[in-house]
Amino acid sequence: MGIVILAVSFGALSAGAAENLQPRDEVLKTLIKVNDHYLRKHPDPLLGIPYYSRKKVYEANIWTRAVYFEGLMALHSIYPANRYYDYAYKWADGFKWGMRRDDTTTRNADNYCATQVYIDLYRLTPRPEMLTKAIMNMLVNTPQIDDWTWIDAIQMGMPALVKLSVTTGDARYAEKAYDMYTWTRNVLAGGLYNSKDALWWRDADFVPPYKEPNGRDCYWSRGNGWVVAALVRVLDELPADAPHRSEYERDLKDMCAALVKCQREDGFWNVSLHDASNFGGKELTGTSLFVYGMAWGVRNGLLDRDKYMPVIVKAWNAMVNDAVHDNGYLGYVQGTGKEPKDGQPVAYDSKPDFDDYGTGCFLLAGTEVYKL
Repeated sequence: MGIVILAVSFGALSAGAAENLQPRDEVLKTLIKVNDHYLRKHPDPLLGIPYYSRKKVYEANIWTRAVYFEGLMALHSIYPANRYYDYAYKWADGFKWGMRRDDTTTRNADNYCATQVYIDLYRLTPRPEMLTKAIMNMLVNTPQIDDWTWIDAIQMGMPALVKLSVTTGDARYAEKAYDMYTWTRNVLAGGLYNSKDALWWRDADFVPPYKEPNGRDCYWSRGNGWVVAALVRVLDELPADAPHRSEYERDLKDMCAALVKCQREDGFWNVSLHDASNFGGKELTGTSLFVYGMAWGVRNGLLDRDKYMPVIVKAWNAMVNDAVHDNGYLGYVQGTGKEPKDGQPVAYDSKPDFDDYGTGCFLLAGTEVYKL
């Protein structure tokens, strides 16, 4: 039945779409396999995360783990296994629904990224202690809007504010998110968003005159992927008539159009979007986040199906065929950092410093592909 449904759903593909999307039941099997590998490796969600390259251990509610749980909750939305909910609940409750280092005054979005997952869990089984407001109230009640000085922070922070706004009915959280987003977009170092290329410089260090080895601007794949993910997660929350929705939609559409031009022939994206010579090669996290954004855009009528389905199909098939190991391990994941040279080497058998966020990004992408 699933294959028949897909044949109807994707019948509108353009003649240029030479590949077929993995059947829906196979998409789900792939997601379960990848997630099962992660769960086998991390049977206790409360244990600290070993940072392999520096032999340190970080708290298990740091952003890398929070991104994994974003992906897990997405998987739960299409395959609501009790063990997924129980695993996420044990994690959140074990940290008392709090922030990294139990810091209620942090302005670092990495430290309150977990709020997104807490809200998702609250919506399933609401209890007051699950709805963490302390940090969000602090952000709203202080005048600063200059916290997100690197574009990764947009994904870590903006959806949390908007989710809380929609959940509580308090528009102040969403307005604060917009103010902080537009400061990063338009003001910081002249604006980290380059509307000409419809891509983002990762932070002020990469605004021109900084250039890549080939002389072009440096647009880091995963950094732009974080912005795509943030826009998707915000748009998925906001009602159709919400203030600023049209601006977020415009940015997502423009970014996706720009990203199509950067896709590799094999379906992946390079870590450096405009310079394939700078640590060029397959990379899974940026590719996953772009698939996440494009699949959501097609499914919600924001992006043209004929144009984007071939791009999505090519990218998803490439990840499944080239990056997913037989046991569910994910290859081609760039380690943490801020630019193409960081977290190298990126290879089929390479081991990134953290193994959380790569799985989370892949689950987000696959869940949207399944929903198509």
